[in-house]
Amino acid sequence: MNIYSTIAQLVIALSVGYVWIFRFDNIVKEFKQYGLSDLTRTIIGASKIALATLLITGIWFPTLVFIPALLMAFLMVCAQFFHFKVKNPWSKHLPSLLLLVASLFVALMASK
Repeated sequence: MNIYSTIAQLVIALSVGYVWIFRFDNIVKEFKQYGLSDLTRTIIGASKIALATLLITGIWFPTLVFIPALLMAFLMVCAQFFHFKVKNPWSKHLPSLLLLVASLFVALMASK
């Protein structure tokens, strides 16, 4: 199972990095749709990138994985809440839902 956890860590981190760095214009639109401030967007983005970095680092230092995985899962639950709040279609829910499941899987594996 360790290899699956490592793959999940990489998928989570690369997905977050891709969205928050290369698709930032989309993030700006979504946060405006949700009615959230630029400061909130900046804090969440910095948090997700920091957590993604810790998940990558956790490949070599497994003790770093559990808390970042749980925090990432929490942020994905929050993303789901806002998708429901603005009544987005399921296609918009799916990425954060998959990352939520992956984050919970990584946290479960790290707790063992």
